[in-house]
Amino acid sequence: MAKAAKKTKEIRLENILFNCRDQLRGRAPMTDKRDLLLTLVFLKFVGDRFMEQQVKIAEQFKDKPDFAKIAIAKPSFYNQAGIFFLPDECLWNSLITIESKNMAVAFDNAIAKLEQNEPKLKNALPQQIFTKTALEANVLKAVVDEINKIDQKQFQEKDLIGRVYEYFLQAFSINADKEEGEFYTPHSIVELIASLIEPFDGTIYDPCCGSGGMFVQSTKFVEAHGGNTRSINVYGQESEPSTFRLAKMNLAVRGISYHLGDHASSSFTDDQHKNMDGEIDYIMANPPFNKKNWYDPALKEDPRWKGYAVPPESNANYAWILHMLSKLNRVKGVAGFLLANGALDDSDTLTIRQKLIGNDKVEAIIVLPREMFYSTDISVTLWILNNNKKGGVWHGRQLRNREHEILFVDLRTWNSNIYEKKFVQLSKEQIAKVCKIYFDWQTRTDSAKYAEPELYYAANLEEIKRNNYSLVPSRYIEFVDRDTALDYQTALKEAGSKVRELLTRQRVNQKALAEAFKTLGYQVEDKQ
Repeated sequence: MAKAAKKTKEIRLENILFNCRDQLRGRAPMTDKRDLLLTLVFLKFVGDRFMEQQVKIAEQFKDKPDFAKIAIAKPSFYNQAGIFFLPDECLWNSLITIESKNMAVAFDNAIAKLEQNEPKLKNALPQQIFTKTALEANVLKAVVDEINKIDQKQFQEKDLIGRVYEYFLQAFSINADKEEGEFYTPHSIVELIASLIEPFDGTIYDPCCGSGGMFVQSTKFVEAHGGNTRSINVYGQESEPSTFRLAKMNLAVRGISYHLGDHASSSFTDDQHKNMDGEIDYIMANPPFNKKNWYDPALKEDPRWKGYAVPPESNANYAWILHMLSKLNRVKGVAGFLLANGALDDSDTLTIRQKLIGNDKVEAIIVLPREMFYSTDISVTLWILNNNKKGGVWHGRQLRNREHEILFVDLRTWNSNIYEKKFVQLSKEQIAKVCKIYFDWQTRTDSAKYAEPELYYAANLEEIKRNNYSLVPSRYIEFVDRDTALDYQTALKEAGSKVRELLTRQRVNQKALAEAFKTLGYQVEDKQ
């Protein structure tokens, strides 16, 4: 028994997911396989949460067993905790015991019942996906058995369903190129963003929310710091229909209150949260890097570009920036988001960048290490925009006036913490160090230059102007020139000595070779 328990603990999440993928190899279209697997994961998770809540209710009223039975059967005791009340036919523990030949119909019926009972799940779950794929009964049973091994208590992931999604996204090669922006944002990056902008209350927005991982991890951050996730309202939008469905599943399974609009659509051409312009307290986002084909002629006079310029049609990076800026609370809104490094110094966005800097919207630029993402190995930049650089009390700290200053941080060398033998992640100590750099800069009272060679530098507006409004950190942070530490005179003498030694050896070798040819009867002319 002990050996069996040990073996169970050693099962890796990737092994389980690979087994699921392997079971479905060649048996259904890729999108159907992905949707089927993710729906199973969803049903497993909502079932686990329902059962956990049952135990809590029973424990809460253990001295009143009759009332406990009543409470366990009442939906309100689950809904108040953000948990779906599940009838028996929707319970994972019931579904997995059904005879394999009847499983497909039972799972499809469970999905239909859930959507009927829970308005929040409208358009979130794929209908008839199990009968549509028409898997052999033994294959579906094998996949269900594998999914049953995925346990949140065993796999301590910050966003387990997001990890599962990312795995299947890559495994089935669906929208996995950079253009579609289907990147799962690693939890250490989300933790860094959340730790810097501190979304403790109010509204959080993500204009390209993907599977909702940013929201999930930010609420975990709030909980870890004693905040109340019930006081947070989540707003988001996603353009890819299947990812939109997953986001609703991902947030619903955790009881997070959300507003994702009525349907999947582009934040540029069909902004479903126009009523939130100038109202959002916090923005956390990982937009598709260097997205092309975003532009529509109808956007030429869009109010989001007012006061700046129309972003280039060839690249959406600055369209994302101006879109997010339009949503931020005009008095105190703060945003943390990722962009490709090229956005720091693009020539065709110079006019917009100049206005952003001149209007004191950019607070910090932080370059991250390479190979932090599962889908791309490029280095990216974390931008922080802030509509209040004038100072005041913020989350218990007295901030100074930071107008006409930008903090630059370069973390490219922080790449020694390797996760799963491949991906770089930031440790909690490293995240704490970045926060200290940022918070100390915000609250400092002395006038000395705020800088540490090869790590950070606080530049003023005049310095940024001299660099033609470039936001590339290496233009400002001091990097030590190792060559300047050399004693050139000594180095030249040593080099000269080596050259003389080599020439002497060459003459000796030439003389020996000449002597050898002479012994063989050849005439050799002596050359000095």
